[in-house]
Amino acid sequence: MLAERYPYYLANRPRQPNAELAVTDKYSGELVTRVALADAAAVEEAIAAAVRAAGPMRRLAPYARQEVLEHCVRRFRERSEELALALCIEAGKPLRDARGEVTRLIDTFKAAAEEAVRGGGEVLNLEVSKRAEGYRGFTQRVPVGPCSFITPFNFPLNLVAHKVAPAIAAGCPFVLKPSDRTPVSAMIMAEVLAETDLPEGAFSVLPTRLEDVGPFIEDDRLKLLSFTGSEKVGWELKARAGRKKVVLELGGNAACVVDRDQGERLDFVADRIAHGAFFQAGQSCISVQRVLVHEELYGALRERLIARARALRAGNPRDEATTLGPMIDEAAARRLEGWIHRAVERGARVLAGGGRRGALLEATVLEGVPADEPLCAEEAFGPVVLLQPFGSFEDALSEVNAGRYGLQAGVFTNDLSRAMRAWDELEVGGVVVGDVPSFRVDTMPYGGVKGSGLGREGVKYAIEDMTELRLLVLRQA
Repeated sequence: MLAERYPYYLANRPRQPNAELAVTDKYSGELVTRVALADAAAVEEAIAAAVRAAGPMRRLAPYARQEVLEHCVRRFRERSEELALALCIEAGKPLRDARGEVTRLIDTFKAAAEEAVRGGGEVLNLEVSKRAEGYRGFTQRVPVGPCSFITPFNFPLNLVAHKVAPAIAAGCPFVLKPSDRTPVSAMIMAEVLAETDLPEGAFSVLPTRLEDVGPFIEDDRLKLLSFTGSEKVGWELKARAGRKKVVLELGGNAACVVDRDQGERLDFVADRIAHGAFFQAGQSCISVQRVLVHEELYGALRERLIARARALRAGNPRDEATTLGPMIDEAAARRLEGWIHRAVERGARVLAGGGRRGALLEATVLEGVPADEPLCAEEAFGPVVLLQPFGSFEDALSEVNAGRYGLQAGVFTNDLSRAMRAWDELEVGGVVVGDVPSFRVDTMPYGGVKGSGLGREGVKYAIEDMTELRLLVLRQA
């Protein structure tokens, strides 16, 4: 069970000035714990502490950063069931999915520990003409300085880990604002970080009221802002961020193309699409939302997806047999239910699901959804998948590119030339061939284009964003 209350962490230390942030069980709606809420003064103190910690963090030896990260890996393993239960309660994740996220948390910190001692530069040949004779160049990467992180509710452990672990590996102090809907996971992570020998001020984890968030975005002492969340909010934050570097991991309405040569493995394809669409109630930026199927396979795949949607067991996420948990709250489920009804009014057909009970929305399969309906054009962020037939592979690629998002796309094809064409032509941050766009390994470069954001996460790539290149030019005597 969760503790009765949790502190926030300011300059590495727990503080419990209040217990004003109520955290609910996302399935039952019951109050389960309370977390301390930081005010404007605490935010200012945390940023000032991070500024003071910039020098000590920069000087912290790579092996010492690695030791911090390895300590976290050990402790996360020891507390894995506690972390999974926290996810299950505060985010509504079925236990099997929650355990999977804990595994990814550990993988991310482990990868960061490995990268912490790999940072290096290069020797440059500057003798490109007579005037540069006798000159050599050298580069090194140095920490960018204090960072600001804002994270969402859908992956309260792993999306926090993708900011925190690289920051430690790079030598950057940070202030983190976790989602006020799911703050407990971040607090447990902070509790583990507080066991380490990180310099004072190296980290602060502060749930904060909306009116006190401004300095996380606008304070010029912070040199990088990394935000994961909605498209609308992300671009607004970028406009307010001033001169600092900005990394945005925003939304998507990921598409999956099923080519005509997949007839012999439709069961596998259907399994993967159902998983990608309905995993953690579809609340993922790379959840499968649109499925474009070759017209020769459309009917067969449609029946398979209907069967898989109906077979999912919705209910209490603490039940080991549950495969579909609630959305983050009833308002989110009502919004998506409204989008479904609106699409049906314009001719769409519900093939499976569509019902709602509180925050639980059934796994829903539709066809015939108009392209300009929110259910197709926007990010559904729920357990809904749309089917559409296509005649030519080129038409399918054009349809994928038609929207304003560009995070990841999946392409099921055995044709190497078509796979390469998809890679060349799809306007997305990543193309996954032979699987759904929901596939992600935490070391790969992950991020989007167009409305889906800018910059890349994935441990090595996040470290590159959190460091700057410094050049040394040496003239030989």
